[in-house]
Amino acid sequence: MASSTWFITGTSTGFGRELTEQLLRRGDTVAATLRTPARLDDLAAEHGDRLWIRTLDVTDAAAVRRVVDEAFADLGRVDVVISNAGFGVFGAAEEMTDEQIHRQIATNLLGSVQLARAVTPHFRAQGGGRLLQVSSMGGHVAYPGLSLYHLTKWGIEGFFEAYAQEVERFGIRTTLIEPGMAGTGFYGAGEQRRAPALAVYEGTELTPWLRGTGVSEGDMPGDLPKMAEAMIRIAESDDPPRRQLLGSDAYTLVRDTLTERLRALDDQRDLALSTDRDGLRREPA
Repeated sequence: MASSTWFITGTSTGFGRELTEQLLRRGDTVAATLRTPARLDDLAAEHGDRLWIRTLDVTDAAAVRRVVDEAFADLGRVDVVISNAGFGVFGAAEEMTDEQIHRQIATNLLGSVQLARAVTPHFRAQGGGRLLQVSSMGGHVAYPGLSLYHLTKWGIEGFFEAYAQEVERFGIRTTLIEPGMAGTGFYGAGEQRRAPALAVYEGTELTPWLRGTGVSEGDMPGDLPKMAEAMIRIAESDDPPRRQLLGSDAYTLVRDTLTERLRALDDQRDLALSTDRDGLRREPA
């Protein structure tokens, strides 16, 4: 199989690092972006020109456009873009600082939107491409202590639902990757990933959720290398899905959530239909 060229954000750890390693091992070229390029020095020494590295903070929209333009110019073609940069802060909504709120939204949501916008004209000019957006099972379900993280994931799900329909005519195919829990370091983040604690939330059944201590890596079913391998297969599929859950926890929790949401929706049917104007009711199929 011919080698491909990939552009990936957030390649220092987690999915980004694992994807980069797997793709380089099989002979592909990777444009890897991250805030601290030195963290890829070992891979650069091993793989040489097949690893194109640039500093990028996705909260800087101008930098996103500049680095994307440079990658397509230097590499000639990029087959797959994986929008992976993101993080979460643990804490109750009122505990979050303004800076923590703004940074999560700027990174996870606005950074992903700007990356999609930046690659669109390049993909269109080359006749198509694949764009994978790393979302989460947290784009369907929500837990206390991660309200701002869920805001960004639910938001990016809505954006891609519309964006995918706009660009498919240009040969651009998108997939929202929705992993469950895996050993990415998400739950092992230091104090900078936790909101300042308020005493009113201490000593309750919610406290472990709010502090990010309720789950250990041994409880996480997701296998990071297997998940990354699945993402690569999806990107290379002839007919990739718009969404793809990864992990037994993701499948079970999202299925249960959607089933309950449908039940609640059916309970609302009569009241919902009663608010139409007379003579204009649209009966459900």
